[in-house]
Amino acid sequence: MFAQVLSVVVFLLVMVMIVTEKIHRSAAAVLGMAILLLAKVLTLDEAIEHIDFNTLGVLLGMMLFVGVVKTSGLFEFVAIKAAKMTKGDPWKIMVSFMLITAVFSAMLDNVTTVLLIAPMTLTITRILNVDPVPFLITQALASNIGGTATLIGDPPNIMIGSAAGFSFVDFLINNGIPIVFILAATILLLRFIYGRKLKVDDTARRHIMRLDENKSIKDAALMKKSIVMIVLVAAAFVLHGQIGVESSVVALLAGGIMFIIGKQDVEDIIYDVEWPTIIFFLGLFVIVGGMVETGIISKLAYLLINATSGHPVITMLILLWCSAIASSFLDNIPFVATLIPLVTVMEQGGVDVYPLWWAISLGACLGGNGSLIGASANVVISSISGKNGHPITFAEFTKVGFPIMMFTTVLAMVYLLIRFA
Repeated sequence: MFAQVLSVVVFLLVMVMIVTEKIHRSAAAVLGMAILLLAKVLTLDEAIEHIDFNTLGVLLGMMLFVGVVKTSGLFEFVAIKAAKMTKGDPWKIMVSFMLITAVFSAMLDNVTTVLLIAPMTLTITRILNVDPVPFLITQALASNIGGTATLIGDPPNIMIGSAAGFSFVDFLINNGIPIVFILAATILLLRFIYGRKLKVDDTARRHIMRLDENKSIKDAALMKKSIVMIVLVAAAFVLHGQIGVESSVVALLAGGIMFIIGKQDVEDIIYDVEWPTIIFFLGLFVIVGGMVETGIISKLAYLLINATSGHPVITMLILLWCSAIASSFLDNIPFVATLIPLVTVMEQGGVDVYPLWWAISLGACLGGNGSLIGASANVVISSISGKNGHPITFAEFTKVGFPIMMFTTVLAMVYLLIRFA
């Protein structure tokens, strides 16, 4: 009982420290992890078991990969080209980058995508002399929405696909189709939130049109190698399940190859890695693991299932909304990991669980937009933005993200009712 109470108290205190921003989120996560280990709520071996090294591997590998690629000038080239194609219109730039982010997040993973897109965004907004924060927030939202569409776009989908035996095509049909409409509706909503506030003076527009994107290329040979590597890495992420290689191995291999062919200063690239982000995830995995070990998350999951009294449509809707709300503030990986065996048991009891899988997937993935800590992509974008002098606060992100999360979950609910009720 003491361990259960302490695990919840530590989790809540860490969340309070993150929300109030009195203590850096990485420090808060490490402190919470240390308290749980000191109080023996979980052993060191148990803590290590709850760390998602695949996620950390993807983060580290792609940070190293991007660190080398950006020295070629590729991001600046694409940024200037995109800005000129939209004639410097900030709203069109925001929409185009949201669409790019959503598509890449569906085909790669959302963390990799924001690592590639964020540097371009910072370059464009610096040239236009506009605040990059709204652009980065909308890209985080788009990455989580886009990642919902496919088997490989978000970790909960990978877990659900493995447990239920769903294919890439199954996700495209059941999640991909509604996600197209959800993304379009989200862009329309963001038009009212940001569209009318985005202003660029004519001087900045003229400056954009006079720029020569070719002059931004710092290393033409490395840029060509980078483009080839990006295509190969994208293909490897799409096929990693078929070839039996974890996504973290793909990312780390990509980073290692870029080290060799990029011929950059390795120490400089390593120094630029977003280490605070990696440390934050490390601590958060252990803190959530403490609640898993003490049975808190299992009790919550059983409570959700029992509350439906076995009614299939009610069960589906409760799973959707609880997954969405919980995933806004709680890592969706352990939450989904707890729900999977429960759904499997229901299936063995003769319940048609097919709709339940899609309710959990849509809720857990779309729920990531609910707060700054709801999804890996949010934290990574926040870290990159802060490192470049534009901090994104918990309140600032949640003020936009939570209403978007609620809005998209309503649309997902309508889809599920039409599809399965």
